[in-house]
Amino acid sequence: MKIALLGYGKMGKEIEAIALQRHHTIILKVDETNSASLTTANLQQADVAIEFSTPHTVISNIKKCLDAQLPIVVGTTGWYDSFKDIENECQQKNGTIFHSTNFSLGVNIFMKVNSYLAELMNKYTNYDVSMEEIHHIHKLDKPSGTAITLANQVINKIERKKNWSITDINPETLFIKDVREGEVPGTHIIKYTSAVDDIEIMHKAHNRQGFALGAVIAAEYICGKKGIFTMNDLI
Repeated sequence: MKIALLGYGKMGKEIEAIALQRHHTIILKVDETNSASLTTANLQQADVAIEFSTPHTVISNIKKCLDAQLPIVVGTTGWYDSFKDIENECQQKNGTIFHSTNFSLGVNIFMKVNSYLAELMNKYTNYDVSMEEIHHIHKLDKPSGTAITLANQVINKIERKKNWSITDINPETLFIKDVREGEVPGTHIIKYTSAVDDIEIMHKAHNRQGFALGAVIAAEYICGKKGIFTMNDLI
């Protein structure tokens, strides 16, 4: 495949390394220093785009790829309030988007475990549930997209939790403690606490390679397809 990388920070460089290992070609690398190169003509030279930029640029980048009829894998988070508009535009333009708050295979297995555990814990009202997520200091969105996905899974299964918050602590709220420190790739902990014991599940990424590999596999998956896809389709 010929790949356009939209966002060439640490994740973009990891994606490039894995894409080259898998015998793909990077034909366009866009960051804040050369944003003028993100043109329809340049995008149309690629087979697929992989987007790991910022919450401030991701919407524009998606729309440019839809205009160029270029399938796009979106790994940036912090834009899902606009998802319905993007979904409508993708359908209108017969485009292709693969989106996920996390492309790691391990995280997506963890999400399955999280949903199942929450379903089991729904009837045990003596347990309260909370979450902690830890990321590197460069991450712009708080809480992370992965944390929001995990939180929504819990809320969908546990009837006594109505919403999530990073500031408010009350019986109907799933509290998310968000920590930014060092160069932590990503740690997510869901904890059920009662007077007699705790039940805790955790996913801890050791590096960015799992996220990058998943994004490249997603790009391979959507080539030749139309529509909107997620990791559930891939797995």
